Amino acid sequence: MATKPNGTTTTNPTTPTTNPTAKNQTFTPKRQTYNPNRIPYRPNRRHNRNRRCNCRRCFCQCCCWTILIIFSILVLAAIAGAIFYFLYHPQLPSFSISSLKISKFNLTTSLDDTTRLTTKFNVTLSTKNKNKKLIYTYDPVVLTAESTNHIGLANGVFPGFISTPNNVTIIHSTLSIVSQVLDVDSVSTLKSDLKTKSGLPMRILLDTKVVVKMDKLKSNKVRIRVTCDGINGPIPKGKNPTVASIATAKCKVDLRIKILRWTF
Repeated sequence: MATKPNGTTTTNPTTPTTNPTAKNQTFTPKRQTYNPNRIPYRPNRRHNRNRRCNCRRCFCQCCCWTILIIFSILVLAAIAGAIFYFLYHPQLPSFSISSLKISKFNLTTSLDDTTRLTTKFNVTLSTKNKNKKLIYTYDPVVLTAESTNHIGLANGVFPGFISTPNNVTIIHSTLSIVSQVLDVDSVSTLKSDLKTKSGLPMRILLDTKVVVKMDKLKSNKVRIRVTCDGINGPIPKGKNPTVASIATAKCKVDLRIKILRWTF
């Protein structure tokens, strides 16, 4: 409070002070001054456009180089395959069935209506390597006799062997199963096939892996399946074995190439 000469008193206005530790603080907003000479900010669209163009260009170049590399690999593989073919003239091995005898074929049904199959086959096949420079090395061969309706009749194993050029190898094996339980559908289908006049129609399957050697080169193991169709075998009624008819039998060789989970 101040005293003037005329005797009157005046009160000075006090500005509010803020306590930084107080709960309710009051702040005075700052004034923003407008500068008319200030240049507004504008994004550089040209720079962004150039950057996008560079990314697209790099992506296109990568795709082009990838396609070019794959195409070059395919061309080189084709050239190598053509050279290999003209040098070695590779041929698949040929298989043929020589004889098939059925020594035992019993289909019995027990009191609990369970049907069991017991069989014994003697089979002889031959394989020929028709190549002049290639050597086939076979893993053990798994043989399976089955009906034309894919019902397993017998199975066996023949040990691995080496087939030299222009060589014939004889495969003789005994196939059998003992008391194999059959389901109802298989029993009815098998009984219907047994009524055929020419004998039970069946096929012989061979599954194995083979390695091909040529001079100093050696391939990886490749699975093959041999299917011999056109066999009809009469069922023996006594102790004497019966001879199956193989006059129309033909064997087909298929390569079983496996890629990931698929087999071709």
